[in-house]
Amino acid sequence: TCDTGDQQTTAVVHLKEPAATIVEMLKDVTSYEGEDAVFECRLSRETTQDAQWFLGDVPLQSNEMNEIRVQGTRHSLILRKVTLEDCGSISFKVGEHMSAA
Repeated sequence: TCDTGDQQTTAVVHLKEPAATIVEMLKDVTSYEGEDAVFECRLSRETTQDAQWFLGDVPLQSNEMNEIRVQGTRHSLILRKVTLEDCGSISFKVGEHMSAA
């Protein structure tokens, strides 16, 4: 704001966060039934953009069976004590970018 006493003008600064890209893709994992399966990928930058993990088309949330971690640019998913029902495609999506294994 610029105020001269009898006149005033105001401007606003808007910032857009640059889009993060996936620089380290997911890798296929083979695990025995009852073991944990760990998936990791790395982004180009830390971001506040929504990142989402999927098993098939089902979005995953962190709970007692799925642990979702974010450490800086590294995003990881741990599927606890996998069963045959957990077989399938795991994918990670951030913005318009996706990786699958």
